[in-house]
Amino acid sequence: MPGAEDGEYVIEAEGVVTGVVGNNRFWLELENGHRLLAHPTRRTRTELGEVRVGDCLRVQVSPFDLSKGRLV
Repeated sequence: MPGAEDGEYVIEAEGVVTGVVGNNRFWLELENGHRLLAHPTRRTRTELGEVRVGDCLRVQVSPFDLSKGRLV
């Protein structure tokens, strides 16, 4: 049965970094005003470089937990 790990149950959106928490975690505000805590995957961690407040990033969010997201 396909699941969130297969990419079927994910929401992709763009958001603006509003805060850097540390340990490669960031507060993002999505286009609709929703705020969430986002973290990079192992692959994107090396590709991201330095992330600053105001940067626009793409995030995947599970519809089952809208408070956290994964940067892509």
